[in-house]
Amino acid sequence: MLEGIGLTVTTGGARLLADVSVAVKPGELVAVLGPNGAGKSTLLNALAGEISPFRGSVHVNGMPIRYLPQRTRARLRAVMPQSSAPAFGFTAFEVVLLGRYPHCGGRPGKEDREIARAALASTDAGHLSVRLVTTLSGGERARVQLARVLAQVWEREHGPRYLLLDEPTASLDLAHQQLALDLARQRADRDCLGVVAVLHDLNLAARYADRVVLLKHGRIHAAGTVHQVLDARRIAECFDVEALVMPHPVRPGPMIVAA
Repeated sequence: MLEGIGLTVTTGGARLLADVSVAVKPGELVAVLGPNGAGKSTLLNALAGEISPFRGSVHVNGMPIRYLPQRTRARLRAVMPQSSAPAFGFTAFEVVLLGRYPHCGGRPGKEDREIARAALASTDAGHLSVRLVTTLSGGERARVQLARVLAQVWEREHGPRYLLLDEPTASLDLAHQQLALDLARQRADRDCLGVVAVLHDLNLAARYADRVVLLKHGRIHAAGTVHQVLDARRIAECFDVEALVMPHPVRPGPMIVAA
């Protein structure tokens, strides 16, 4: 399990998170929702061990993450940031292959290259393999970055691993939004991967998440199943919009429509 306990994060005198506790188990997808500035990306970075909380702690598979060497962390969890600058002079394949470096010590072999190719294909980016990432559109770069983090936690036999995705669908068209979250859902179900995804689309969260964490002003406003959290009252309280929440006409779960 990847667990943040009582996380409080401050910077420049501002409190970004206040006593936030959240956990993701292997095999589950947790969606983190909230308005701009609610602390979603800060929470993801704290869970990844990339920032140190003022108070609280993060544990991965029972071990405090701050005690784990960087290479060990990188084998256990992969992080797709909200945005990333194009890597000058790197092809898409080379970027995805970087995800294998924690496993191969910087010397990728045949298996690492096969995994990188498979990860690119899974995100519908195989045809971009030889393209320089500086020439790709925002959506194409996002698919390459998703392939990189998938390659990083590809193996099933290495025990519980975690995928941390910060707005993975922000630059994607409708078809690739669905593809990205289908992949996350499949990896959670098939490979017992724990997934934390920061999302803005409430309907995507309703469709794919096992549990939802709703943040407001750096605190947890609500947490629980989709049905427990995504109701009209809480949506209005957090996002200051009126919404209709109704049964989806095709799939199980709710559908949210702005009123």
